[in-house]
This record gives sequence, C-alpha cells and structure tokens, in this order.
Amino acid sequence: MSVLIVKNITREGPGLLQELLDQHNIPYHIVDLDKGELFPDPHRYKAVVVLGGPDSANDTTPKMQQELQSIREIVKAKIPYLGACLGMQTLIKANEGEIYRNPIKELGWRDPDDEFFTIELTSEGRADPLFNGLESKLKIFHLHGETVKLSPNMVLLATGKYCLVQAVRVGSNAYGYQGHFELTPEMFETWITRDSDLIPLDREALRKDYALIRQEYEATGRQILTNWLQIANLVK
Repeated sequence: MSVLIVKNITREGPGLLQELLDQHNIPYHIVDLDKGELFPDPHRYKAVVVLGGPDSANDTTPKMQQELQSIREIVKAKIPYLGACLGMQTLIKANEGEIYRNPIKELGWRDPDDEFFTIELTSEGRADPLFNGLESKLKIFHLHGETVKLSPNMVLLATGKYCLVQAVRVGSNAYGYQGHFELTPEMFETWITRDSDLIPLDREALRKDYALIRQEYEATGRQILTNWLQIANLVK
C-alpha cells in the first residue's frame, strides 16, 4: 500500500515530502484534481496527504464535495492524514468545523509587522509527536486568505499572530497545518511567478528572505514530515 498525495492545483506539489518518500523508498501515488482526476478510494492507501490550492473548502463544486467526503472517510477509518493549507481547511470542514475569511491574507515570509511569519506551539502541540525535536516557535511560509473555527473534537497544536489556528489534530492521526513546510527552491520559484497573490509581492525580497532562512526552514519541514511518516508507521 502506497501513500496517496492529492494536489488541488498542479503547481503545488509535495516538495520536501516527496524527497523524503524517495529517500526512504516509500511508494506513493500523486493525483491532480486540477487536471480533472478523481479522488481515489482512500482505503486503498496506507496514508493520505492533501496539498494546498486556491479553492475554498466552502465551495459547492463536485470536486470539493468529493474531496470533503473522501476526507470524512479517511478520518473515520483512522487512515493517517496530513493536510497543508487548503488540505488543513478541508480536514476541518469535513469534520464539522467552519471556514471563513481571515482578517488579513497571510502571504510569503513576512507578516504586516515585517517580521518572519512564525507559528507557536500550544502545550498540546509541544507534547504531540508531530513536533518532536522542534522548538516551540517555527518559521513558516504562508499563502492563504481563509481561516478555520475548530469543532470540539479537534486539538489546537499551534497558533499565529494574525491567524489563530495554525496546526491541528483531528482524532489520533489526522493532522493539518495552515501554511507550508514542504517548499523546495523549484516550487518557490514557480509559486512567486505564477500565483496571483504572490506575483504583486517584491520577488527579490522574497528570494532574499528564503536564502536567509532556507536552512532553518528546510530542517523544520523535514523534521515535521519525518515525524508524520513515523506517526503513519511508514518509517521507524
């Protein structure tokens, strides 16, 4: 059984996660919903990853309705799940949480105070295996305009200054984080030149910031993703 990776838009791929899967010789199957491919039966897979995209989890399109139903099945079946950005929002929406517009769009590396975006682990987050081996404050890349309200069965793992809910757990092994820890240099260049929210930003400033924190950012991303692979019993 392989890992199912679901793209909501073609340009947002698994990045660092794909590198780790290749490194550990873990088979995976990538499905691109943006190309009209369907969300396959999740019961055929050892674990499921849902990536970001410009859709809203509130959309009533057939694509989104199928995605939400599949995620409900994943959580019910206790299949290990990881959602990035929209992948977190769909996890929340599929399990009785709410999606609404955040007061600001969180975009790029820096917040409105010109500080690097960070998430801060809650007491539950510091105790959760997803964040084993990490500090309580982590730099993150953002690309979203919506946020979520958790239902009572969800655990808040990390918070942010301009968007409260930054990482969550649903049940024992379904996780989501609001930003991106999976970026590679190739993905980054594609995003800043093609994404309508990132195009207006200062491209050289984005590149300079990425170079400044890349080593720390990638170490954090690899640790989180490796921790999740361990939670999913894919690596020891």
